[in-house]
Amino acid sequence: MRLWSIIKPAFWDHEDIAAGPRKHLFNFRRIWRMSVILTAGVALAPLVFMTLVDYNVSQRAIEAEINYQTSRLVSNTRRSIAFFLAERQSALNFIDKDNTYPALGNPQRLAALLENLKKGFGGFTDIGVIDHTGLQHAYVGPYQLTGINYSDQDWFKEVLGSGMHVSEVFLGVRQQPHLVVAVKHDLAGGNFYILRASIDTQKFNDLLAEVEVGGKGDIFLVDHEGVLQTPSRLFGAALEQMPLTVPKFAGKTTVYETTLQDQPLIVGYAYIQDTPYILMAVKQKKALMKPWTETRVKLIWFLAISVTAILFVILWVSTYLVSQIYEADHKRVLTLHQVEYANKMASLGRLSAGVAHEINNPLAIINEKAGLIRDLFTLKHDYAEDPKLLGLADSIVYSVERCAKITQRLLGFARHVDSKPQLLDIVEVIHEVLGFLGKEAEYRSITLTVDVAPDIPHIESDRGRLQEIFLNLINNSFAAMDDGGRLAITVGQPETDFISATVADTGCGISESDLKRIFEPFFSTKTGKGGTGLGLSITYGLIQE
Repeated sequence: MRLWSIIKPAFWDHEDIAAGPRKHLFNFRRIWRMSVILTAGVALAPLVFMTLVDYNVSQRAIEAEINYQTSRLVSNTRRSIAFFLAERQSALNFIDKDNTYPALGNPQRLAALLENLKKGFGGFTDIGVIDHTGLQHAYVGPYQLTGINYSDQDWFKEVLGSGMHVSEVFLGVRQQPHLVVAVKHDLAGGNFYILRASIDTQKFNDLLAEVEVGGKGDIFLVDHEGVLQTPSRLFGAALEQMPLTVPKFAGKTTVYETTLQDQPLIVGYAYIQDTPYILMAVKQKKALMKPWTETRVKLIWFLAISVTAILFVILWVSTYLVSQIYEADHKRVLTLHQVEYANKMASLGRLSAGVAHEINNPLAIINEKAGLIRDLFTLKHDYAEDPKLLGLADSIVYSVERCAKITQRLLGFARHVDSKPQLLDIVEVIHEVLGFLGKEAEYRSITLTVDVAPDIPHIESDRGRLQEIFLNLINNSFAAMDDGGRLAITVGQPETDFISATVADTGCGISESDLKRIFEPFFSTKTGKGGTGLGLSITYGLIQE
């Protein structure tokens, strides 16, 4: 509240008690509010709108870029894996076409072919030849698999139908994760044989480990049941179940968003053709959006600072403009009051002049008649020695002279309604004003003292205006004092070019909270005692003139 009392503009709580039932021509607080609201709306609406548009466009652009990068990563990796498998299938097809069935049944020849495959391509662990009954009659590798029948295996049945097969990763009898690539070769007479080779999955693992995923993500292979075919940094070792839902089939690389344990994820996947594998890349969206989050914070700070600065300027400008309007209206009201007061004083001046004129005529007659009576009394011996009659005549003449002085003051007051600077004695003006108020002071037992410094020079001013100034000040002092008070007027010369006049009384004084408002028109602390609140306001205006 203390801060508000400091920054609160002058017009905020202003009320013109003299404005009548319609109050002010302007409601300054409402004008200020309308100005702030309309200006703020016009200034801030485009800024906020453009910020929101830029925010959404930037966010969508970054998300689109993330999706594009994820899609490109999955597509490139899918082609690498597809090439890896196709290369090994082609190698088996070449061996099949380059060697006869009896030659492949020779263990020495088969061992030489396996060695060549390891050196040329890598990743091969064994190789075997299986006849049309599913019996493996030739095998070269680290395990004893000769004589095993595979006729009941799913991969054997698939080879019969499609002519080739790439298996999921499985443990098998060797209890090591591996996959199988098999190709079928038809023989004369309707028979066939199958050339089958096992590939170590470490080659797969190394291939995927070299891929830079980013976004604290991972890339791995799953089968159509969601079983991991390669180790995953996020979901565990190979042959474990992936917690994500298996994505539906799509003929091209696809990117979508999902949530796992309240963690938003961006998932890109692609089905690898002619294999049971699905390549998946999973990234944490928060990590990918971190640069955008930092940019968003900067954008929000920019918006907040901009809005704050704009609001500050709007508040300052609106307050300044409304304050200027308030000051102009205040001056308008004060001018109207001054005009009204001037008309009132002019009317009083004309009335005073008329009254003084009407009184002066009878007074002149009374004065002449009283003088004639005194002369007659003096000439006649019977009355010349009567002091009582001569005293009464002198009393009539004295009273006439006294009335004449009063009428002269009224005429002087009337003549000085219009401003007319002249060289005058300020002490004489003070005594003239006190002459009007002497009877009231005498009636209320108020002591009047005038203390004048020696050698006070004459000043150039307007007599009528000075009379009004001192009349208002002394009237205020009378109103503030109880009967028996004391009023002191001090005239001095503190500087060479200035004369000071101080009016001091023993009245109740003015509270500190009202001091700053004493010159406002119609502000009065004695409204219940007939005060109008115009005295000091008019006095201040006269002094300014």
